[in-house]
Amino acid sequence: MTSLSRLAVTPGEPAGIGPDLLIQLAQKAVVETPAELIVIADPEMMRQRAATLGLPLQLIDYPSADRPVQTGELLILPVECATTVKAGQLNTANASYVLETLTRAALGCLNGEFDAMITAPLHKGVINDAGIPFTGHTEFLAALTQAKLPVMMLAAKYQSCTSDNYTDESNTVKNIKNNNLRVSLATTHLPLKDVSAAITRESLGQVIEILHQDLKDKFGVKNPHILICGLNPHAGEGGHMGMEEIEIITPVIEHYKGKGMKLSGPLPADTLFTPKYLDTADAVLAMYHDQGLPVLKHVGFGHAVNITLGLPIIRTSVDHGTALDLAGSGKAELGSLIAAIETAVEMTGS
Repeated sequence: MTSLSRLAVTPGEPAGIGPDLLIQLAQKAVVETPAELIVIADPEMMRQRAATLGLPLQLIDYPSADRPVQTGELLILPVECATTVKAGQLNTANASYVLETLTRAALGCLNGEFDAMITAPLHKGVINDAGIPFTGHTEFLAALTQAKLPVMMLAAKYQSCTSDNYTDESNTVKNIKNNNLRVSLATTHLPLKDVSAAITRESLGQVIEILHQDLKDKFGVKNPHILICGLNPHAGEGGHMGMEEIEIITPVIEHYKGKGMKLSGPLPADTLFTPKYLDTADAVLAMYHDQGLPVLKHVGFGHAVNITLGLPIIRTSVDHGTALDLAGSGKAELGSLIAAIETAVEMTGS
């Protein structure tokens, strides 16, 4: 039917803004969606949310459609919720529905039915409250696809202004550059007290290998330059603020530099995220979630993309949560979803 990338999209938590985003996206001109999107969701839930939003929505069954979708339409692969959904109100009864949509999308990617999958936000708490152990998309998809180690990355465009971009007299900004900021994590969703023990030579080496390989294979970077954060303040300051840099991080970096990788670090995280370093790098590897992601979300929130590396499939996601308070209001912002679609298309090579 089309030569466009075929992307499976999961709306995430049905009570959140995921359904809103897809319905709002359907109102955009077709050229703003550079792919064939297949929404894996409950059709009745989508119709009810469209009515709440006051937006027209025509659902076309997948795969029976024989023409490209038009404005106001979505291709849908039906998966039914267990119970009626009310915007903004979590219900543990629908937790298994969320995981079923993810499973269908991932298996479709594994068998070649879909080129990639895009995920809208889910609510980890309600899934766990339903008695299902769950730590996040990243870990769930890794287990489902039998990936050894998932690596979480967020990416966004950012504007770079070095000291050379200012005039001495007026302090006027000149020659601003738009760069890609990519931040990966050595650990994902862990309590801070558990981070140090989770960073071993073996695990850190695996993360570096995956990040390096996926930068080449999925982003087309021939010889990636990766900046690596230290774990401790001032990167340990020679062992005075912690020994992880000396005992674990530096030996791993030196090992892979010896294999020809272009790595810099361990660098203090409080100065690494400056143009002096970022303008020369293809990615940053932070040691834990809140070391790297606050910086990226500061410069890119609303148009950043969450990408899972180390999987045999391509998966991108939005950079925000379920925003239950906005569900059904029509105020959800589309920027991150559009960026996730565009990134998935780029990664598929279409």
